[in-house]
Amino acid sequence: MYKITKKQYNLANNLGIKIFPSEKKNYKIDIYDENGIYHTSIGDKRYNDYFIYLSNNKQIAEEHKRRYLLRHAKELYSIGSRGWFSAILLWNYKP
Repeated sequence: MYKITKKQYNLANNLGIKIFPSEKKNYKIDIYDENGIYHTSIGDKRYNDYFIYLSNNKQIAEEHKRRYLLRHAKELYSIGSRGWFSAILLWNYKP
């Protein structure tokens, strides 16, 4: 099971959403709105994210974050999309 960090919970709180470790087989996080209604699931458990890399090496984490944001640049403008939530909650993107 994916371990959500305190920073990720704080980011979710700032967005007005609730997050929980995903109950779906291949996902990291389930996202619910402020009323507890399911919205979507994000993050593939088979891949690392910023917070996993950060626990080992900040420089490597920043490089992976930079490359992730370059690859997914279009998704950063689709507010409320899975890609937007992933960038913020998994890659510490600040819109």
